[in-house]
Amino acid sequence: MNNNANPAQTLLRQREHAIPRGVVNAHPLVISHACGSEVFDVNGQCYLDFVGGIGVLNVGHNHPRVVAAVQSQVERISHMSFQVAAYPGYIELASRLAKLVGGEEAYQSVLFTSGAEAVENAIKIARAYTKRPGVIAFRGGFHGRTLLGTTLTGMSQPYRQNFGPFAPAIHHISYPDALRGISGDDVLEELETLFATEILPNQVAAILIEPVQGDGGFLPAPREFMQALQALSKRHGIVMIADEIQAGFGRTGKMFGFEHTGIRPDLVTVAKSLAGGLPISGVVGRTEIMQAPEPGGLGGTYGGNALACAAALAVLDIFEEEGLLERGQAMGEHLKTGLQQLQAQYPFIAEVRGQGPMLAIELIQGERARPEDAELVQHVIDRCREGGLLVIKCGIHRNVIRFLAPLTTSNEQIDEALSILGKALSTTLPTKMPAIA
Repeated sequence: MNNNANPAQTLLRQREHAIPRGVVNAHPLVISHACGSEVFDVNGQCYLDFVGGIGVLNVGHNHPRVVAAVQSQVERISHMSFQVAAYPGYIELASRLAKLVGGEEAYQSVLFTSGAEAVENAIKIARAYTKRPGVIAFRGGFHGRTLLGTTLTGMSQPYRQNFGPFAPAIHHISYPDALRGISGDDVLEELETLFATEILPNQVAAILIEPVQGDGGFLPAPREFMQALQALSKRHGIVMIADEIQAGFGRTGKMFGFEHTGIRPDLVTVAKSLAGGLPISGVVGRTEIMQAPEPGGLGGTYGGNALACAAALAVLDIFEEEGLLERGQAMGEHLKTGLQQLQAQYPFIAEVRGQGPMLAIELIQGERARPEDAELVQHVIDRCREGGLLVIKCGIHRNVIRFLAPLTTSNEQIDEALSILGKALSTTLPTKMPAIA
């Protein structure tokens, strides 16, 4: 084929030479532009985007208010570095985040660039406050690709590989998973066993948890479990950190995933959809805890960049003024109904789960997830792409398909996506499969 007729092929060959294999593309595409819930590749093909930059674009691609805010800001100042001098956007955004998380309680915010930075700094803050080293995280959790982030992440491949030795004083326990018979009570019992056998609770600085596990498979933590975990944390003087990097900013139908559980965490990490595609993250927490690090202990050259702050403020305005939470809730109900209809047709869909529009389907051949299930899921993902729909997988066995469409996605686009998914599933396996235990 003439390369001029297929620009993507030329660029992907260039990619192989210029970029290491450690950086993977979920889809062999080169995207040129995007709008709302649609992306267009350099060959002119349009796709429904139900990945959203991996949960970054809850307000959709290139939302006009985000674009306008960034354009206006770049004409004034693009970068200052908050460690050199303050600027209005950082202060205003920190204030609004503190109010969103803390309500009427005293909370503060500090801004960074990536989700991994936010997680690492939350651990630093918790250790500074408690003067303790230990951190408890959960199997299946994902908290970044830095050394500490990888250590905290509760999955071995592809994240750990041969990157060790890893950070010390990190302990993992199970996460509630109804499909596999792991209840919240089971996890609490496991935590008590950890205290009895590996680390005393008075040596634990923090418990780090995703209210809805993202890369681990879109597993919502039960309300009663989260409340019991917070009570345990308070009893032992442990800082409870909610990682809201993927679940935050409307993805679950509320501004934050923890709001479904009736608790208010001590610290909350935010990133992804905060700024509509621009890189920014933060830690929001109780003032008493946030004040623990001494001056100079927190920061980063690009943390709370002026352009990203402007975009984030526009995103918060969109949520307040355009009813995006309500739209997300309705969207989630519509999508869930469609996925459940597909589950009734294809028994190898073991479970439809999630919260609000943060939904996923787990595919299982037989009674348990097996390595070949990842191949099954990849087949479905490839067929979806051929039909014009982009989705990605997750779960510790990589046998879960997750849906992260912008909250601005229309019902017509959801129906189109469900139709494409249904056709992809129909080419995968016979509908009669062994029963799920």
